[in-house]
Amino acid sequence: MLEVLDLHVYYGEIHALKGISFHVGQGEIVTLLGNNGAGKTTTLRTVSGLLSPRQGDVRFEGASLVGVAAHDVVLKGITHVPEGRRIFNRLTVVENLEMGAYTRGDSAIREDMEHVFVTFPRLKERRSQVAGTLSGGEQQMLAIGRALMARPRLLLLDEPSMGLAPVLVEQIFETVQTINRQGVTILLVEQNAAMALSIAERGYVLETGRLPLEGGARELADNPEVRRAYLGEA
Repeated sequence: MLEVLDLHVYYGEIHALKGISFHVGQGEIVTLLGNNGAGKTTTLRTVSGLLSPRQGDVRFEGASLVGVAAHDVVLKGITHVPEGRRIFNRLTVVENLEMGAYTRGDSAIREDMEHVFVTFPRLKERRSQVAGTLSGGEQQMLAIGRALMARPRLLLLDEPSMGLAPVLVEQIFETVQTINRQGVTILLVEQNAAMALSIAERGYVLETGRLPLEGGARELADNPEVRRAYLGEA
C-alpha cells in the first residue's frame, strides 16, 4: 500500500533522513520506533506531503506522492494525526470534526461524525465544548476523530500516547486497534515501544535518519538491542 524508497530529506543543510526504505501493507499496523531526533516525525511529514524529499520516492497504492500537495494527499486517502494533536483550540468539538471533512461534499458527513462519537463517546458528551478546554486525552481523541472524518485508508499517527496517563494510553491504543479492524491501515510513530509493539504486526527502528533494524513485532520485542534501548531493560 505504502512504499518509501531511498528517501533523503533535508532541513537546510541538515540531512535528516539518509536513504530510508520501508513498506506498509494494506490492513497492517506498522510502527516506527526511535528516540527524539531520529527522524520519525520527519518521515510522517514527508509521507503526508508537508515536506519534500531531495531524493527518493513515496508511493501510495502504486502512485508517487512526491510533489503532491498535502491537501491532495488527504484526497488520495492518507490522513495525519500530528504530534501534539494540533486541534483548533477555539473551535468546538463538532467544528473540529467538520474541519476534518473539509475535502468532502457528500451527504454522509453527519453519519461519519456519529461513527466518531461511537468510537469516542467522551467526544459526544463534549460535542459543543470549545476544544482548547478539553483534557489532553480528550484532545487526542478529537485529533484522531478529526482525521477519521476524511475516511482515510492509511492513518499516520505521531506519538498518540504523549503526555497521557497510563489508563488513557491503554484506551487510545485499544481504539487504534479497533480502527485498524475497521479496515484502516496504520503507520504508528510511538516512543512507548512496548505498547506499540504489542499492537503492531511489524516494526522499524529509526536511528539518526537510518533504519538499522526491522522485523516482526515479536522479533523486535525480543531483540536485546531493542530491549535495552527502547524497553528500558539493562
